[in-house]
Amino acid sequence: MDTLSQDALTDLLGDQGGPCVSLFMPTHRRAGAEVLQDPMLFKQLLDSAEQQLVARGYKEEQIEALLKPARVLLDDQQLWSHPKDGLAVLCSARACLTYQLPAAFPERVMVAEQFYLKPLLPFLSSQDRFFLLALSQNAITLREGDRFGIRMIPLPESVPGSLAESLQYKEGKENFLESHSSASDALMSKGGHRAAIFHGHGTGTDEAKDQLLRYFQQVNKGLHELLHAETIPLILAGVAYLLPIYREANTYPHILMDAIEGNPDRLSAETLRDSAWEIMQSQQTKTQQEILQSFREPADIHLISQNITDIVPAAYAGRVDTLFVAIDREQWGKFEPTKLSITVHEQEEPGDKDLLDVAATQTLLHGGRVYAIEYAQMPDQAFAAALFRY
Repeated sequence: MDTLSQDALTDLLGDQGGPCVSLFMPTHRRAGAEVLQDPMLFKQLLDSAEQQLVARGYKEEQIEALLKPARVLLDDQQLWSHPKDGLAVLCSARACLTYQLPAAFPERVMVAEQFYLKPLLPFLSSQDRFFLLALSQNAITLREGDRFGIRMIPLPESVPGSLAESLQYKEGKENFLESHSSASDALMSKGGHRAAIFHGHGTGTDEAKDQLLRYFQQVNKGLHELLHAETIPLILAGVAYLLPIYREANTYPHILMDAIEGNPDRLSAETLRDSAWEIMQSQQTKTQQEILQSFREPADIHLISQNITDIVPAAYAGRVDTLFVAIDREQWGKFEPTKLSITVHEQEEPGDKDLLDVAATQTLLHGGRVYAIEYAQMPDQAFAAALFRY
């Protein structure tokens, strides 16, 4: 499978040397009759793409060469045996890219001079990356994750060893970080998983908290070497008692208030990622709502627009800071960047592009933020809404 990232956007939007076929469909994770139907649906989409290419006047040998890599996928048992929620296949004379993604795409076939990327916007545009700092008695670990997965990041040598080693705990002595877990006292993480809690003797003493604070100050100082130039969110994972003490030591400005409560040693990497991603989704929703409010109460009316004829040229010029587009709507038309001429059509006409897709991809290419949301959530029921940089 190919990896989808914003870094690949320039290549996806580049000249593909001919027609581009973009296929989208839902897939089923569970075994059964529905899973067996997925390859059949994919074949129907390929047949539809072939019909569109024929209607555009392409020769049989051109069509066969273009769609051959996609037709090979029909016999790819690995692909159909381990599906996610959606499948996207982008084929051109230069490449045939396959993406399995956690989104149930509506069935869609697009044949155009460029790839149709709007269904992929949630994976190309949202600020998905996060750091996860796990605090436990046995280890301090740092991970980097996104909606697709999570990986361990080696810590610099300046980060002290385990909490137990640093505080010089010895076997047989009472440990104020003694771990207990039961149905009655287990805390629940944000992801809904049972988590061990640390409690025991002396947890309320000033001496214990001072020791922990000094230890976390050392951890924070070591992490500064890695994180000082970063701006992505940091999520904490640990027992409830440790979290406020670490926050007191922390100097990283992008730490989130929501955390994964519980002993991270008892949680798998997948469980930690799922819980962290739930926190990230909540944070993203909050950020979106704050930005949407700026359309209702703009500080400067000249810096907002819901008119696609203004938004598309501004996106090409790099003026769009933040763009909302209706992911379940199309706005057909033509745009000539060299002439800055734009024509909008109520229905798709030959040679048209979805101008929402054009505005979104150009915004991303110029470093702007794009939020693809349902039409019902758009401000004033507009198809697009932009905040301009100037």
